[in-house]
Amino acid sequence: MKAITTLGALLIGALLSTAATAEPMPKVNGYPAQPLRFISPFPPGGGNDATTRWVTTKLPDFIGQAAVVDNRGGAGGNIGAKAVADSKPDGYTLLTGQVSLMAVNPTLYSAPGFEPLKNFIPITQVNAAPLAIVVASASPVKSFADLSTRAKADPGKITFATPGNGTLSHLVGAVLSKEKGVPMTHVPYKGAGPALNDLLGQQVDVLITSTSSVAGMIQSGQLRALAVTSPRRVGIFTKVPTLEELGLTHATYEDWYGFFAPAGTPPERVKYLHDAITRTLRTPEVTKLVIEGGSEVVANTPEEFTRQVTQDMKRWGDLVKLSGAKLD
Repeated sequence: MKAITTLGALLIGALLSTAATAEPMPKVNGYPAQPLRFISPFPPGGGNDATTRWVTTKLPDFIGQAAVVDNRGGAGGNIGAKAVADSKPDGYTLLTGQVSLMAVNPTLYSAPGFEPLKNFIPITQVNAAPLAIVVASASPVKSFADLSTRAKADPGKITFATPGNGTLSHLVGAVLSKEKGVPMTHVPYKGAGPALNDLLGQQVDVLITSTSSVAGMIQSGQLRALAVTSPRRVGIFTKVPTLEELGLTHATYEDWYGFFAPAGTPPERVKYLHDAITRTLRTPEVTKLVIEGGSEVVANTPEEFTRQVTQDMKRWGDLVKLSGAKLD
């Protein structure tokens, strides 16, 4: 057993050493000749920002240029997305997108300022991450079945908090309330932080949010996870049942982050970016960060990512209509 452990340690060490000294990829007709700028259309500290930085800290090893993050928050990500859509399509300005931005906002907002598959070229999907349905550790709700029973016994009395109107969390809660027989009342917040504070203070009963927002508090015992929305158990949530396992059909809802280039970016540069970013995602360091955040590395092709975006625009657009949410 010791020999196997030693061999495993040597292999991991070799992988880390190789990744740390990765040679830059050959340039394509002189590209890239200057730093790449990744616009994260949300403020620093959130999931979009973190995902961008996981990649930009390691990407320079492969491209031989710096990769900088430019946070452009506002209007649910629409301001930053429009800035990239309007930028020169030369492969030097890229967007970190996510489901809420690319698949929800086109229906949620009357004028988001961009069309996902008209104004952008999908490069690759970074990850696939579920949402988590959690309660405070002091809550009398011990399981999802318990939550369902209590909600049905007194429809609307159970409150569920989310990071805001029109978020994936809100839409999943709306489906649970209106289609899955778990009637609850929505309480929107301006971000996961304030919602967590009120959940811990038991001012709301349940919180639906990203796994990365609650992973630490679940590990510390402050929160209890009732279910996740992924098709399978992932990351540190391997002991938490999925909604499908609990008997809810067609109840898989995954968030994702991914990179996009402005429409018109030369195909050879899109390919170069895809190859460099996916190599970065598969390094042990970046893969570890993704898993610790409660998700899995995807690193798919532009064609596969385009199909994912197309599918999600239809699905989440329908859920926006179901929720009744609308923003100007």
